[in-house]
Amino acid sequence: MDLTQGTKKEKNERAKKMMLWFGIVSLIMGFAGWTSAYIVSSSREDWADNVALPSSFLASTIVIIISSFTYWLAKKAIANDSHKQCANWLLLTLGLGIAFVILQFNGFSQMIADGYYFTGPTSSIKMSYVFLIAAVHIVHVVAGLISLLVVISNHFKKKYSSKEMLGLELGATFWHFLDILWVYLILFMYFVK
Repeated sequence: MDLTQGTKKEKNERAKKMMLWFGIVSLIMGFAGWTSAYIVSSSREDWADNVALPSSFLASTIVIIISSFTYWLAKKAIANDSHKQCANWLLLTLGLGIAFVILQFNGFSQMIADGYYFTGPTSSIKMSYVFLIAAVHIVHVVAGLISLLVVISNHFKKKYSSKEMLGLELGATFWHFLDILWVYLILFMYFVK
């Protein structure tokens, strides 16, 4: 397909989708670097491989998977021009996204209660990486929540329909990426000892 062909609207949509994918690829590269450093550091003598991840991380994983499903349902609803259903699914996704962040901070509290800190004499290299990786992911989820708020605002301004849903599609793609990324990260931190 010739990317220079099509209407101005089609070209604009392709450009925006491509910019999103460039951003996603750059995020993948960043997290690949952190997980690579985690693997390299796991061979150190002072690596504490018997440290368990907080239970809140598992709960947050379930929540973010459900939120990805609700975002998909919102997209499906607007594709059928069901604006009320779409609004309900978007608001539920927002609530689940906020619950994810709260559960992540609860996980940090659990780690601190177990005596692990990001730095200092009671920190371990493994737990420092867990804090870092989870915190950086939270920052990106907050960015996802901001984009979701923009999508919700635009939805209430009636900017989306079955014929015009680019903003919602872009927001959903980024949100699904954040979901898949967290599932990868939690499995990675659980299985790479």
